[in-house]
Formats: sequence, structure tokens, C-alpha cells
Amino acid sequence: MRDVGYEILGQCLSRVLPFGEFEPPALTMQDVRFRASKSVELNVSALNISGRGISIILGPNGAGKSLLVRLMHGLVAPDNGTVAFDNQPVMGKGRDKQAMVFQKPILLRRSVAANLRYAIKFAKVEKSEREERLKALIELAGLEGKEKQPARSLSGGEEQCLALACALARHPKMLFLDEPTSSLDPNATQRIEMILHQAAVMGVRIVMVSHDLAQAERLADEVLFVHRGQVTEKQAAQDFFQAPISAQAHAFLSGRLVL
Repeated sequence: MRDVGYEILGQCLSRVLPFGEFEPPALTMQDVRFRASKSVELNVSALNISGRGISIILGPNGAGKSLLVRLMHGLVAPDNGTVAFDNQPVMGKGRDKQAMVFQKPILLRRSVAANLRYAIKFAKVEKSEREERLKALIELAGLEGKEKQPARSLSGGEEQCLALACALARHPKMLFLDEPTSSLDPNATQRIEMILHQAAVMGVRIVMVSHDLAQAERLADEVLFVHRGQVTEKQAAQDFFQAPISAQAHAFLSGRLVL
């Protein structure tokens, strides 16, 4: 996976994403409750994520961060309340304008190129444009020369870059990520962060769970802090890192036990 700069990644994305064709997205959660187990319950009275930028979800282990993004993406239905994306139920057509990248990449048992072709077809790209789109996505993922290689034989970083390219191939207005770099080497982490930064600049709303405070400071425009199943803070990133509101968030940033 070769080193690459923001300019090159931006050029690749400009050949992939049809920006300027839609309004910035808006996701809303209202009176949402979901009980995953006796010890894990999510309770969100009201939450809105709209416009452009990168929202990073932080919080201690077991707080409900991953569950929150799964509800946002419609992978699970709330026990009560509503989750809507651009005024449509996320369990319905609203989800068509979203994509998600998981901590462990989900890839087809096919070649690198076949995984990308499947995503391109899903996005209903004209047949005459698909091969050019494929080339751009392979370059974006840094997988030149590996088009015919089985996707599941790639390194961990390469697999995650491919999963991210597949997600972006679907032209999402909002992209969710659940700790996508938690087990990757620095080079792969840097590439993914650069892609996310460029995608956000070009209009994709990024919502990402991270356990890495340094990463959150590098990427976030906004921070959502989750504690015991509730979004207790939603602040501009600079404000959150300089002056968190709650004692729990302050303890978290200080590396202390969050009670």
C-alpha cells in the first residue's frame, strides 16, 4: 500500500462521488430506547446530526457507542421511539443513503475487483462508467496490482481500506464507522483518516466510533460523549477537549475511571 497525499486521494474521490447533487443530510433520534441486555440499555431522548463534518463518538467501554451507530444505521430497531434520516424511517428507504464500515471488515469471498464491482452496481452507476469508477476506487484503497487477489487474503489494513472504498462506492450521504482502525498499523490508519477527511470535505457526513483520543482530536468537528447508554454531551470538538461539561467526560479525557 503506497504512501499518498491528500491531493491524490481527493482526485480519486472526485471520480467516485457525485457531490453537489444533494443537500447535506440530517439524522434525528427521538425518544429512542433499546435494551440489549439486563446491563446495557440505550436511552436517547433527542439527538440531531446534520450538515457536513465528522462526528466522533467517545465514551468508556460498554457505554453503548456501537449500539448507538447500529441504531442510527437501522441495523437494529429501537424498542421505542423513532430514528429518521432525511425525514424517512432509517429502517426503510432512509438507509439507502447510508453506508457503514465495521471494526472487522465485511467482504465477499471474491476478488478485490469483484467486491468493488458489486458496490458500484449497487450504486446504479452507468455501465459505461463502471470500469473507470473501479480504477479510481482501487487507487483510493491503495490496492493497485491486487485487483485479482482474493479480498480475504489481504492484510488487515488493506482489507479495511477495501471495505471503506466499497462503502464510498455506494455514494452515501452519511457514513458510519465503528472503530475502523482499532487493530491497524500506523500506515493503514493514516490512509483511512486521510480518506475520511477528504470524504468529509467533499460532502459525506462521517459518524465514527473511536477509542483513540488522539485520533478524535485529529479528525473530529463534533464529539458525542456516551455514558451509561445516554448521549450526555454533544459539543464542537474544540470545546469538548478544552472544557468538557460533565465530570464523567472530564475523567474520561484524563484517563481516570468513569463512574
